[in-house]
Amino acid sequence: MKKIAIIGAGISGLFVANLFKENLDYQVNIYEKNTSINLDEGYGIQLSTNSIRLLNRIGFNTLENKDRFNPEKIDFYEINQEKKICDLNISEFNSENCKYTTLKRSKLVEFLKGRLKENIIKYDHNIQKIEKNDNQIILTFNEGAKVICDHLIISDGVFSKGKLLISNNEIKPTYNNSIAVRGSISRKQLNNLNKKNISLFMGQNFHYVIYPVNNNNESFNYIGVLNYKLTTNELDNYGLFKENSFIQDIKSKLQNQTSSNILDNLNNIKCFPVFVSKGYLKTGANISLIGDAFFAFPPSFAQGASQSIESGYELFNDIENNKNEFYNNRVVKVRMINNRSKLNHFAFHLSNPIIIFFRNIILKFLTKNKFFLASYLGKIYKN
Repeated sequence: MKKIAIIGAGISGLFVANLFKENLDYQVNIYEKNTSINLDEGYGIQLSTNSIRLLNRIGFNTLENKDRFNPEKIDFYEINQEKKICDLNISEFNSENCKYTTLKRSKLVEFLKGRLKENIIKYDHNIQKIEKNDNQIILTFNEGAKVICDHLIISDGVFSKGKLLISNNEIKPTYNNSIAVRGSISRKQLNNLNKKNISLFMGQNFHYVIYPVNNNNESFNYIGVLNYKLTTNELDNYGLFKENSFIQDIKSKLQNQTSSNILDNLNNIKCFPVFVSKGYLKTGANISLIGDAFFAFPPSFAQGASQSIESGYELFNDIENNKNEFYNNRVVKVRMINNRSKLNHFAFHLSNPIIIFFRNIILKFLTKNKFFLASYLGKIYKN
């Protein structure tokens, strides 16, 4: 029986563990640095059909409808005018049991964790050293605990310690000169929006997205991305982003970019500096990166969670069938999505009125052009 060690109990790590647990040829354990998994985080995520199709393999389609939502379209707005420009029908990529889904991240994590035996996750295991000995991998955790495995899967996020260890501290994420603003807002504060759709507002150096996260349809997720430069000292002080003075400063910069009705009624506001990957790390035999540890995208294409799931499935398939094709295939897909993410960020943050005018005309055309949508979205959503 081959032993698989997974570093990190996030979406990608939990998902790939669910896949391996069905194969009796493998013994799988997850090593998580925290003492528990936080299921209180209420912010939302979007899952396109490429990830729903894979999640359904482990029973996601049995998740109660009240805990998720299936939006029909993305409505595009210009922030200053709050006038709808056009809409994109994302439901065209749906099938009966595989639909574009929004939900709370905690609900997805709870589902993935709930399908695993409790003893699979080893808490309070902070990786300190990764060594290779012939075909085996030796892991050393805090307080000197050691684990020997045949395959190591590193899935500990954008600030991956496992990735740092195997790259000799050379591969680190880069600040993307933008701040993500997360929060939630009550349905009754959203006067003129179609509550069945995702609403995307484009402004000057800023965009934000609002969408429901369950079928109760009372609380909506808010995520905004603001172009924002930080000094080296500010980046080194991660506690800064939790300080009320910093959050209020960010809110003041959004006063002309978000309607007062929305901005004044946001709940549980949190700010995060956006870090992204700039390159790829080709690991040695039997060591693999998945999810944000493999590559972290700018949050402008809503593929972070979906690609965490997709990369987990690709690696599972690669190991189970002894293919050794995972890295090359993943790089091709990641490049495609990263380019789309950067293009979206650019288009959503335009400031020149003339360019914005032409962007809106082009957007109206492209959102109804089936050939464009089949290429731009279809190549991603249909995996």
